[in-house]
Amino acid sequence: MTTERNIAIAVTGFGSIGRRITEMLLDRREAYRQRYGIEARIVGVCGSSAGLVDPSGLEPERLYARESFVAGLTGEAFLGGVKADVLVEASPSDYVTGGPALHYLRGALGRGMHAIAVSKGALVVDLRGLLRLAGAHGGSLRMSAAAASGLPTVDFLQHSLAGCRVLSFEAVLTGTANLVLEEMMNGLPFADALALAQDRGIAEPDPSFDVEGWDTAAKLVIIANAALGADLRLDALPREGIGRIGPDDVARWRAEGRSPRLVGFLEYDGESPADDDGFRAGVELRTYGQDHPFAHLRGSMKGFSAVTDEMGVLTVVGGASDPRATAAAALKDFEHILAEC
Repeated sequence: MTTERNIAIAVTGFGSIGRRITEMLLDRREAYRQRYGIEARIVGVCGSSAGLVDPSGLEPERLYARESFVAGLTGEAFLGGVKADVLVEASPSDYVTGGPALHYLRGALGRGMHAIAVSKGALVVDLRGLLRLAGAHGGSLRMSAAAASGLPTVDFLQHSLAGCRVLSFEAVLTGTANLVLEEMMNGLPFADALALAQDRGIAEPDPSFDVEGWDTAAKLVIIANAALGADLRLDALPREGIGRIGPDDVARWRAEGRSPRLVGFLEYDGESPADDDGFRAGVELRTYGQDHPFAHLRGSMKGFSAVTDEMGVLTVVGGASDPRATAAAALKDFEHILAEC
């Protein structure tokens, strides 16, 4: 951090989520002054083809005037031109190469910045490398928005459960899948339930990523690798989706009083989740009786339940899918950076 307590922030991936995060950061500047004694400034933003940099800070009238943006001020040109303490990375996810997000995160962490990852792809591809880079250059990497947005997961495991050993966890991590399952239990066919999720704006651009278990798997990889030291790979995870559920399944679950949920899970017997022979993980459809908190997740709500050796079973529910919740999760990470630095 700068010694003057002027905190310079750059945002890459200036799409809908990046814009929302920027708006919320600007709206909360007075709160940051009062709480942390800092002046938060947005000093640079960039999208896929253009960017804007001003060390004195950017106000909304310039941020939303496209003519202010400089064509080609992206990638290394942007990283080399912006002097920031914190990077918020919100580019579209690329789960094969990491895409631009991986380049931005590596560039920021290699320059000693703190980084807040919103997109998941870079974390799935090279989380360990990014964490090593952060440690080597005095920065930090936060990922609440990528791990499940408004639902605490990584920080829940790392901080709230720090005094015990986690034996297993299961989590409902994809709001779209949960909404579709609930609407199917209410009588809607799969296609109509998915269309409803799309109408509400919570489905991924390619909804198959949500309903075929890929989104849950990606978040599982991030959570397990970041918080428990596992080394999961997206392409190696057993994965189940919800597209093959039929009327007979729904009728049976109704008769049994059970609620279906698409869950990511990790279970192990060894001393550490990094024990390759000591755990199993994957994504599968599970059903829950009415005595389980997951049975009462409504709409696009999510849930996380961990079994520990000393604290018993702890469950967190909530964090319904919403762009505002995603942005708020990124701002939570920002406040953690302010509090710890």
